[in-house]
Amino acid sequence: MSFWNNVKEKISDANDSLQKNIGQFKNKKFADASMAMCALVAAADGDIDADERKKTAGFIVSNESLKVFSASDLKEKFDFYCNKLEADYDFGKIEAIQALSALKGKQDQARACIQLGIVIGGADGDFDADEKRAIKEACNAVGIAPSEFDL
Repeated sequence: MSFWNNVKEKISDANDSLQKNIGQFKNKKFADASMAMCALVAAADGDIDADERKKTAGFIVSNESLKVFSASDLKEKFDFYCNKLEADYDFGKIEAIQALSALKGKQDQARACIQLGIVIGGADGDFDADEKRAIKEACNAVGIAPSEFDL
């Protein structure tokens, strides 16, 4: 199997697992951490262009696994983290990582959040090194070894 096919399979597996599990995690900390994860992946290269932000927001509101949350609440929280990252990437990143850290000790929720990041990272067909680095940092924030996700 080629490398890219392997990546696509892992993203598909992550999305399947995410859809099975996310309904049981309907709480504010999970929703906040998930939107922080999405913003971190969108800003992984240090910048969020308008098109990338729009595509990620569109993915968030259309993703079946996130339909347990209010789309407007998710978009508002995603925009909050994106705005923080755009205003000052380093401080925005700290705030997003803090939201993720709230899931430390809640391993099922933390894994689902990481899986969401992987799905977002691969949604455009290119799960690049910057996005993988952002996912690894998120893994460290929640106390999960990145190797668990083949990162």
